[in-house]
Amino acid sequence: MVNTQEQNGFFWQAPKADEFYRKWRDDRLTAAEAAKSTGFVEISDLANPSKAEKSELIRRCKAANLALYEVPDSSDHRAELRDFAESFGLRIAEKHRSAGGDGIVALRESDAPSQTGYIPYSKRKMNWHTDGYYNAPDDRISAMVLHTAQPADDGGSNQFLDHTIAFIRLMDENPDYVRALMHPEAMTIPPNEEGGSYRPASVGPVFFPDAETGEMQMRYTARTRSIAWRDDPLTREAVAFLQSTLEKPDPMTISIRFGKGQGVLCNNVLHDRTGFDAKAVEFSPRVVYRVRFHNRVEGS
Repeated sequence: MVNTQEQNGFFWQAPKADEFYRKWRDDRLTAAEAAKSTGFVEISDLANPSKAEKSELIRRCKAANLALYEVPDSSDHRAELRDFAESFGLRIAEKHRSAGGDGIVALRESDAPSQTGYIPYSKRKMNWHTDGYYNAPDDRISAMVLHTAQPADDGGSNQFLDHTIAFIRLMDENPDYVRALMHPEAMTIPPNEEGGSYRPASVGPVFFPDAETGEMQMRYTARTRSIAWRDDPLTREAVAFLQSTLEKPDPMTISIRFGKGQGVLCNNVLHDRTGFDAKAVEFSPRVVYRVRFHNRVEGS
C-alpha cells in the first residue's frame, strides 16, 4: 500500500530543517495571506456550479482549505445544498438529531427541548473549534458548508483560520508541541447522555492525517468544561500556546459577517462565532445551514 503521506511529500513530524516542510510552510502561509483578500466566488446556480466556479472553489480549498462563495438571488437555497455538496464529491455525515432527512441542520435560536442549552441554538458566542471534535475516530468530520439563509440583525460574525497555519505556529514555537498534540490520547471529550441518546467518550489526537488523502486534519475545541487534555507538561504548554495564538488573533485569520446567500466551503478549518442580537426581545431571525462531510473537498 502506498503511504499517502509520502505520496503528498509531507512528513507529519518532520523537523523544521526538513526541505519538504520548509516549502510546504511557505506555500501555506502565502496561500493564507492571499485568502484574506480574494473575496467571494459568485455562483449563479448553487445546485449546478459551473466548471469555472467549481474549479475556483477547489483551487482555493486546495491552497488554503477554505473558499468563500455567494449566490446572487434571494432564495432560501436549502434544497440546493445537497446537490452543491455532491458537485465536490462530498459524503454527508450529518447524523445529528436536529438534521432533517436531507442531512442539513438549521442553526437558529431555539427553545426546542432537544436544542435548549446547546450554544449553536442560542445567541451566545461560540469559541474556536473544528466541527465534530466529539466524534469517534471512525466518524471524523473532514469538510463542511456553512450557508447563511438569513443574517442576524446585529452580530453573528465568524472568524476562520486554516488549521495548517495553527500547526505552523506551533511548529515555529516548539516542534515538540506538535508531537504532543499528535499523541493518540491528546484530547478526550467525555461521554454524554442527553434526551435518551448516548455518545461515548471521544479520545484522539488534535492533528492527524486524513484517512483518504493523508492531508492534515484537525480536531480541536477551546471549551474548558467537559474536556480532558493528556496530563503532561508539554501538552498543557502546547494547548496554552494554541489558545493564545487563536485569541490574539493570528494575522492570517479571516473575519467576516456573512450576508444572505453567502457561505463557506472548507476542509473543516478552525472557526468561531460572535454573539448576536443580544438586545432582541423576540427570537433572532438568523438562520445558517450547516452540512458536514466525512471526506475532504474533492481535489483539495
